[in-house]
Amino acid sequence: MTALDLDPALARRMRLQSRIRLLVAATITYNVIEAAVALTAGTVASSAALIGFGLDSVIEVASAAAVAWQFSVADHERREKAALRVIALSFFGLAAYVSFDAVRALLGSGEAEHSTPGLILAALSLLIMPFLSYAQRRTGRELGSASAVADSKQTLLCTYLSAVLLVGLALNSLFGWSWADPIAALVIAAVAVKEGREAWRGDACCAPLQSARTASGETGTADCADGCCHNDSQ
Repeated sequence: MTALDLDPALARRMRLQSRIRLLVAATITYNVIEAAVALTAGTVASSAALIGFGLDSVIEVASAAAVAWQFSVADHERREKAALRVIALSFFGLAAYVSFDAVRALLGSGEAEHSTPGLILAALSLLIMPFLSYAQRRTGRELGSASAVADSKQTLLCTYLSAVLLVGLALNSLFGWSWADPIAALVIAAVAVKEGREAWRGDACCAPLQSARTASGETGTADCADGCCHNDSQ
C-alpha cells in the first residue's frame, strides 16, 4: 500500500494539481493559435480590433504561463504571490492597450473592418473559452489556489472580448457602426482593472483560507466575502 493510498486527501490534491497543469497547457495552446490567427487576420484587414484581440491572447498566454511555472514544483504555494503579480500585471497591460485602442477608434482611427476569419475566430473563442474558464475556476477553488482562479478570470475576460469583437465586427459590417466596438471595449478595460487589483492584493479567491481552516480542523466561511468558497454546483 502506497503513501497515497493511506492519504486520500494528498491523492486528491495531486490529481487537482495535475488537472490544473493540463488546463493551463490547453489554455496556452489555444491562445497561441488564437493570437497567430487574430494578428494575421487583423493585419490583412487593417483591423485594430482584431489586432487588439490577438495581443490579448498573448497576454493570456503570459498569465497561463505564470500558473504553469507555479505548478511546476511540488510546493506551489510559495510561488503563489509571484504568479498573482504576473497575472495582475497582465490584466493591467490588457486594460491599458484596450483603452488606448478604443479611444483611438473613437477618434476615427483604427476602426474595425469586416473580416470573415475574424468573425469565425471570435465565434469559436466565445464557445470554447467559457468551458476552459469554468474548469480552471472550479479546480482552482477545490485546490485553494488564488492564482488558478485569477487565471480563470483572465480566460473569462477573453470570452467577453470575443463577444465584443464578434458584435463589433458584425455591427460594423452590417450597419457601419464603428463606434460599437470601442465603447464595449472600454467597459471590458474597466473590468480588467478591477480584476487586476484583486489579483495584486491576492483577493482572487478565498479558498486558500478555507483550505487552511479545514486542515486545522476548523469549519465555516465567516471570512469568505466573495463567494468563491462555495461549491459551483450549489
